[in-house]
Amino acid sequence: MPRAIVEQLLSGRGAVVPHVQPMYRLRDNRMVAQEYLARLLDESGMTHPVGPILQDPSLAPHDRLALDLRFLEATFTALSHQGNGSHLHFVNLEPVSLEAPGFWDCLPRWLGDLPFPTECVVMEFTESQGVHDPEALRGYANRLRDLGLRVAVDDLGAGVASLTHMARLAPDFIKADRSLVEQVHRRPYQAALLNALSHFAQHMRIGFIAEGIETLEELEAVMDADVPWGQGFILGQPWPTGPKPLAVLPELI
Repeated sequence: MPRAIVEQLLSGRGAVVPHVQPMYRLRDNRMVAQEYLARLLDESGMTHPVGPILQDPSLAPHDRLALDLRFLEATFTALSHQGNGSHLHFVNLEPVSLEAPGFWDCLPRWLGDLPFPTECVVMEFTESQGVHDPEALRGYANRLRDLGLRVAVDDLGAGVASLTHMARLAPDFIKADRSLVEQVHRRPYQAALLNALSHFAQHMRIGFIAEGIETLEELEAVMDADVPWGQGFILGQPWPTGPKPLAVLPELI
């Protein structure tokens, strides 16, 4: 991402447009949640994901924090206009922001503007720049729960750190990384692992979501592995926040 766009964002001039992507309960094709994804709007009208910016190792820590807080501000502003508590709302959160007083100063205002109960919001921990002290991270997660929020661990299966997060945080939801979903219909070890994780989540009463489902073959294999929830382009691509007809789960062939 060009430095000029980053500087615009840091100065408050760049446009941030939250998008939402649906999650479906696979057994009955019901949309049960939406994930909020911040997107940058450039001068040509094109949108870009913010992930590559936050994951850029050359980005100064204080700039990463400032950007994440701006993305969160835009996301919660969008949430305040949704007025829909019939499903869950997943919000991406860089764990480094948990260490910032500014986040905890803003959070009560963000939550106070919600038109639905706080427990409908799930704070989804990413790992690009995580808190290195697992005990501190667990303390932050408990602090979020004390405010009525739920907690999810993203990218399970992408590395050992994900398993550490799951063990320490005892999350309400876990999301299987795309690396476990890609070509799962051709890789029996991945299918078996998804199935084992699904049964573990059921035993622990944790919500389990397979993300990054892109083909009908992957979708069918994920369902065969007893994964209860799914997310991915085959189920619905991200769209700008605002009214839009819900996608229909495609028929399996």
